[in-house]
Amino acid sequence: MARSKKKPNASGLARRYPCYLANEPIQPNADLEVLDKYSGKVATRTAFVGAGVVRKAIVAAHRARGAMAAFPPDKRRDVLEHCVRRFRERFDELALALCIEAGKPIRDARGEVERLIDTFRIAAGEATRVEGGAVELQLSARTRGYRGLVKRVPIGVCSFITPFNFPLNLVAHKVAPAIAAGCPFVLKPAAKTPVGALIIGGILAETDLPKGAFSILACSNEDAAALTEDERIALLSFTGGLVGWELKARAGRKKVTLELGGNAACIVDADPGAPIDHIVDRLVFGAYYQSGQSCISVQHILVHRDLYERVRKKLRARVGALAMGDPRDEKTFIGPVIDEAAAKRIESWIAAARKGGAKRLAGGERVGNMLPATLMEKVPRESDLYRQEVFGPVACLQPFDDFESALDTVNASDFGLQAGVFTGNLAHAMRAWDRLEVGGVVVGDVPSFRVDNMPYGGVKQSGLGREGVKYAIEDMTEPRLLVIRDQPAA
Repeated sequence: MARSKKKPNASGLARRYPCYLANEPIQPNADLEVLDKYSGKVATRTAFVGAGVVRKAIVAAHRARGAMAAFPPDKRRDVLEHCVRRFRERFDELALALCIEAGKPIRDARGEVERLIDTFRIAAGEATRVEGGAVELQLSARTRGYRGLVKRVPIGVCSFITPFNFPLNLVAHKVAPAIAAGCPFVLKPAAKTPVGALIIGGILAETDLPKGAFSILACSNEDAAALTEDERIALLSFTGGLVGWELKARAGRKKVTLELGGNAACIVDADPGAPIDHIVDRLVFGAYYQSGQSCISVQHILVHRDLYERVRKKLRARVGALAMGDPRDEKTFIGPVIDEAAAKRIESWIAAARKGGAKRLAGGERVGNMLPATLMEKVPRESDLYRQEVFGPVACLQPFDDFESALDTVNASDFGLQAGVFTGNLAHAMRAWDRLEVGGVVVGDVPSFRVDNMPYGGVKQSGLGREGVKYAIEDMTEPRLLVIRDQPAA
């Protein structure tokens, strides 16, 4: 397919973006206004489809199951490698789209484009490594002469629903493994940040994927109901809020994977194993990068009492000095949160915590959807600011006296995505790995660390299943057994 050249508007984005139905662009309207999250002005428009188009996409994907399963692994790899090349060519456009539609500071936006590329590159390598193996069946006289082989086959149609905070990479963690596994899919990106996913759709449309292999549709949550309920879908993968549990209840017999966020903690032990200045730098990054709008943003900082005052003083100074402003500015560290409603919610949680006795060490007043980086201490444990996922530029600081009690504090959370531990004590590191009720423990860094090939997901309210290309492919494929019995000689 020829590559289209769209004339940009004043924002630097195209004036409008189509959705993709069964590999083809469709532009029935331009009804979805995508706002520049910093200025509040309309930056571009995209097509916004209804339930009928969603159903057509599911039908097309269901028809494409055989063609996608038969699409050879080397050709799947070639599609993914084409995407990697095109992402590099359109690197600046993709970063700008993130900056505008998500309000992501430009340095964070470039980092996410790199991760998009990494994820597709990893998937390209995995596409030709979806392997099975032999099963030894000769366990007794009864089973002599039987041989067992297992291969992994595509599960079928996948439906994907993604959130606003990583409009490229969280899409990549669903789309790239699906292509590598040979699964057709229908993707609903977040309505607040659809542009990145639609750019990916345009690049996929340049490839020779079988007809119906993919649809990428901006639509309302109500019109997307079939992505949860339609029995032709074999797997629903949802990343977002706790509404994911309601979707699981409506999903019927299909497989469901959920990544639902967290309120991650980082422990700084009495012997932290690293210089305090380095630890503070990492804590600031982990808590406030992309304005705290990350599932593994550092929300709780637990510091051994012997180090508490030193860490508190340095954190207070560093957080108070973080630059807030236009995300296009290279100096900006804190940009806008996704909308004013989110900012007001965070502001109200801070106010309620302060009313309950919490102290604000750094921060300031909200202006629209701009909220200064905020550091709190003495936060009541029953408050929303402590117990819920803030999803904004706020961290809560508290001391501890005993490492075991710090582990207990982390485990008291209803969430369990990742946790960080700064310790020079190997026994403490291993104890944290054994005891912390989370999907991943990061020793020597913040829980915000992620590489796109590692298993990523949580327990408790944080969800079920794992992302990470190889692990997602396992969810998108099923083992199929072949048993062969030796026949007696004639």
